[in-house]
Amino acid sequence: MAITGSTTTSPRYSKVAAWFHWVIAALVIANILIVELTEDAARAVRGEWIGTHKAVGITILVLTLGRLAWRIGHRTPPQPATMKRWEVVLSKSLHALFYFLLLALPISGWIFTSTHGRAIDWFGLFPIPALPVGDSESLHETVEGVHKLMGSAMLYLGVLHILAALKHQFYDRDGLIGRMNPFAR
Repeated sequence: MAITGSTTTSPRYSKVAAWFHWVIAALVIANILIVELTEDAARAVRGEWIGTHKAVGITILVLTLGRLAWRIGHRTPPQPATMKRWEVVLSKSLHALFYFLLLALPISGWIFTSTHGRAIDWFGLFPIPALPVGDSESLHETVEGVHKLMGSAMLYLGVLHILAALKHQFYDRDGLIGRMNPFAR
């Protein structure tokens, strides 16, 4: 069945899946902005913002686990029939990479914070205890470097995801973007 205009014959994601998507996306963008905008800030100011960055990271981890649990019990809608095979393979591969990064980034941040025995203060409400990784400067530096590398990958992957959504909306006109609208009926 062909897809025309801005409507799609593919079913939509559930409202729960759509809300997970948009809330996690907003938090990822916020965390990237926190790091980028405070890079040259005074140490005390940057420290406060990095505390928020860590709390947001833990929130992303918990929401991603919730999203994965939801996804296990709820199938994703099929891709539009108009998508080429390479687009479907690329889409599935990039989504798998997103899930990996959504889990690995917060866990790596938690690990390198834990290398100095520090808990993560979750928005002043309660501490997230340090992981039992020991006090290791070399582990701290290694995991911090990997964390930063994955953060860059998340940024570039996010830009690619947005460009793909815009391609589907304005070039292909297959209505794919509307499937993730949490306000749609």
